[in-house]
Amino acid sequence: MTTLKAKLQEDLTTAIRARDELHSSTLRLTLAAITKEEVAGKEARVLSDEEVLKVIAKEAKKRREAADAFAQGGRPEQAARETAEGEFLDTYLPKQLSDEELAGIVAEAVEEARSAGAEGPRAMGAVMKIVTPKVAGLAEGGRVAAAVKKALSWRADAHRGRTT
Repeated sequence: MTTLKAKLQEDLTTAIRARDELHSSTLRLTLAAITKEEVAGKEARVLSDEEVLKVIAKEAKKRREAADAFAQGGRPEQAARETAEGEFLDTYLPKQLSDEELAGIVAEAVEEARSAGAEGPRAMGAVMKIVTPKVAGLAEGGRVAAAVKKALSWRADAHRGRTT
């Protein structure tokens, strides 16, 4: 058993003893998702801490999306619960990069891709290939893609401005 999975199970036991319904149900669902991932595929396996973090991140993202859907659907109580569950799961994840830190990493990757000859639409894929391993687990994919698009469009606008 991984150390992170063991910590989740210990925290579940603590939450049950404390009669903390929100945390115990959230941990139960997360542990079930981990177990489901472990038995998926041709043969059962034990997930590494890195794989467990990916499952927790996926579960936290589901909670945020559900909270948005409930809020738009006029169900604020359910949206608040989903938000609370998502925030609780975030405590198990590494600290996310700030927008400034992410922009710095993306800017370096854009320069690296340009020096390798990536221009235009191909630059997006090249930059993503450089950035993704550096920010894995520290920023959501959609947020990374948005930062890359912003950096590339800014560079294109700046380039156009110089030529006219």
